[in-house]
Amino acid sequence: MAITAAMVKELRDSTGAGMMDAKKALTETAGDMDAAVDWLRTKGLAKAAKKADRVAAEGLVGVAVKGGVGVAVEVNSETDFVAKNADFQKLVSTISGAALGVSDIEALNAAPVAGKPVSEALTDAIAVIGENMALRRMARVEGDVVVSYVHNAAAPDMGKIGVLVALKGTDAGIGKQIAMHIAATAPMSLDEASLDPAVLERELTVQTQKALEENAQSAKPKPEAVIQNNIIPGRMKKFLEEITLLNQKFVMNPDITVAEAARQAGVEILSFARVEVGEGIEKKEEDFAAEVAKVAQG
Repeated sequence: MAITAAMVKELRDSTGAGMMDAKKALTETAGDMDAAVDWLRTKGLAKAAKKADRVAAEGLVGVAVKGGVGVAVEVNSETDFVAKNADFQKLVSTISGAALGVSDIEALNAAPVAGKPVSEALTDAIAVIGENMALRRMARVEGDVVVSYVHNAAAPDMGKIGVLVALKGTDAGIGKQIAMHIAATAPMSLDEASLDPAVLERELTVQTQKALEENAQSAKPKPEAVIQNNIIPGRMKKFLEEITLLNQKFVMNPDITVAEAARQAGVEILSFARVEVGEGIEKKEEDFAAEVAKVAQG
């Protein structure tokens, strides 16, 4: 596979690696972007990259909360100009409200707004505004209390990042702080038990190979038992502390974890959702119109 300058730039942007290192990584992995990231990390040449780091997309995330239910919806547009359009923002708000009464994206597309399904309302808006739009996804959480937070708000209850936190207990302000923490740190899961096993397996592979290569190049190599029983488990523990919400250091007070902050406030975090515009769309910016059109067509 030919390695293009655009591929090298994408890898550099997501990992912070040098140009020649990025090119070599792509060459060694036949252009596989995820494999190239892992290759760089085993060589100690890159930070861990998230798919969201490689995203070019526009639109808004809208949030709505009613009682013990909270929802977040992502509606994509082709340009940021449309995302600032008052009609588009009104549409996002309407869809967010409709999402409170359904449990998944399919039901939301069929949910009635102003006498017609959400899917038809989107089609009408495309005709009026003159740009492709798509309802991409929704998230829903439930608890005794649900708190929402929007980062980079474009209008009330909508922006580039929407966060929901479901709590057990009575919230006296900690919910908003935890939601802001989630917006900033983007945890992958609530705890280790809810983490995708494939994520753990991939990280273990990277850390094992990295530790073995470092040890092989060391002037004073450590016994393999030390590598397997101490160094690798220690690195995996640190990884879990960085990506699982309950184990993260609380942004508002780094001396304690998020779990400890919640416990001190007398609440339990049941679940959370963090929805960022374009997250997971691995498309170049010039191809995003096609992505929106594809989603719009179902």
